Amino acid sequence: MNDAERDYQMRHRLVVKQLINRFCFFAVAIASLLSAQPKSYLTQGMQTVERVPDDILPETMARLPQVNREALDAVGLQAYDTYVRPGTGYGNGPRGPVAMWLHSPVLAEAIFDVRQRVRYGTTKDQRLTELIILSTAREINNQYEWSAHEPLAKSAGLQQEIIEIIKYRRDLEGLPAIAGLGATEILLIQFTRELVSEEKVNSFTFSRAIEEFGEEALMDIVGLIGYYNFVAMTLKAFDVQRPIETELLLPMPAQ
Repeated sequence: MNDAERDYQMRHRLVVKQLINRFCFFAVAIASLLSAQPKSYLTQGMQTVERVPDDILPETMARLPQVNREALDAVGLQAYDTYVRPGTGYGNGPRGPVAMWLHSPVLAEAIFDVRQRVRYGTTKDQRLTELIILSTAREINNQYEWSAHEPLAKSAGLQQEIIEIIKYRRDLEGLPAIAGLGATEILLIQFTRELVSEEKVNSFTFSRAIEEFGEEALMDIVGLIGYYNFVAMTLKAFDVQRPIETELLLPMPAQ
C-alpha cells in the first residue's frame, strides 16, 4: 500500500467515525426529548364481560376458586375468620387479593397484621394514606388498586385536583396553588415515585422525608408502598378482575 492509499484510508476512517459520533449524539438528543414529553393516557371506560379473559372464574373474578370455609383445617379457619368479620371490609366474604391469599392461610394471616399496621395503625391520617396508595397504583399502572382506592381517597378528604395530578403523573414543579396540596403531599408523591420507579430514592428526597416524618413513620410509609406492591403482584399473578359494569378509573399509558 502506497502513501496515497494509506492517507485515503485514514481520512475515510475519520469521516466514518465523525458520522457515527454525530449519529449517536442525535440519537441521544432525540431519546432525551421524547422521554421529556408528558405521557398521554387513555381512559378505560367500564369493565365488561368481553374484557374478562377465559381463564377467570366468575365466583372470584380471578384464576383461583373461592376457599370453602367448611373444608378448612384449624389454621385455615383462623386465617379465614381473621379477615371475614365485621370491621375488616370483608364481612360479606373474601374477595380480590384476600380471596387469593386464603389459599395459603399462614401467609394470609401474616399479611393481615402488616395490612392493619400500614393502613390503620400509624399516626398519619387516612387522607395521606390514600394519597400514597394512589401514587403507588399509578406508578405500577394497577387498575384494580386505583379503581378500588380512588373513591376511598375522596371519602378520606383527598381533593380531586390532587387525585388528577397523581392520576396523570403531572410534573410536581411549578404547580399552581391547589387547596390541600402542600409540601407534605408533594413530598409523599415524589418519594413514592422514586421508590417505585427509580433505582433508588435520591439523597435529597430522602433527607427531606426523614426530616419531615422521622425514622419510624418513614419506615411505615415504605411498608405501605411495599404492601401495595405485594397486593399488585397478587392481582397480576392471579389476574384478579374488577367487577363487571364498574368503571375502570385509572387511565392507562397510550402505547
